[in-house]
Amino acid sequence: MERYSKILTKRKREIVLLRGSGCAYKKCSFCDYHLDKCPDEAENFALNSEVLAHVTGEFSDLEVINSGSVFELGKNTLELIKQICIDKNIKTVHFESHYIYRDIIDTLRRYFDNCDVKMKLGLETFDYDFREKVLMKGIPEREPSIICHNFDEANFLFGISEQSVESMLRYITLGLENFERICINVMCENSTSVKPDKSVITDFVEHVYPLYKDDERVDILINNTDFGVGD
Repeated sequence: MERYSKILTKRKREIVLLRGSGCAYKKCSFCDYHLDKCPDEAENFALNSEVLAHVTGEFSDLEVINSGSVFELGKNTLELIKQICIDKNIKTVHFESHYIYRDIIDTLRRYFDNCDVKMKLGLETFDYDFREKVLMKGIPEREPSIICHNFDEANFLFGISEQSVESMLRYITLGLENFERICINVMCENSTSVKPDKSVITDFVEHVYPLYKDDERVDILINNTDFGVGD
């Protein structure tokens, strides 16, 4: 499992994949990412300390991800991240959070008052029925302007049956209207019942990818390890 990497395209930054207690929501139908967890906070802190020791601060920008939300990382890990940001002069730090934590995001921003905190939401799509009945995301809102409140960035998931070129383009446009940056993840085979649709992926690669591959506000992961972390 690779847990440290550098993203050298578009917005250059370091990225770390840390381990926490596990996703508290754990109902997304397409995700088995939540399996990367440990209930022992001391073991997690030992692992996370090793990973964070690689951070140099060379880009003044750090992305922190884990199998769930930042709020499921231990207190010691959060304290270490903050101290590293101070010591390495990191100005921007990115975290991920499920929508269930939306009301306590401001608390995290205040804690990391030495940094510009960018919060990323796993939104996946603006199609409410598809998001809640198929992907089971647990985001009750329909209006983009409400969903994006407290979040700066968003993940989108493409490459699943029922998606079309038109819908993917529409949701990218909405994403860029409502968030500072978006990250497009192409569905990869995993242990869940949700499977990639090869024809949708082909449509994405041929008709959508060329339009946004050089857009500085759009990260695109054809494979889920394209940021250099994971397995």
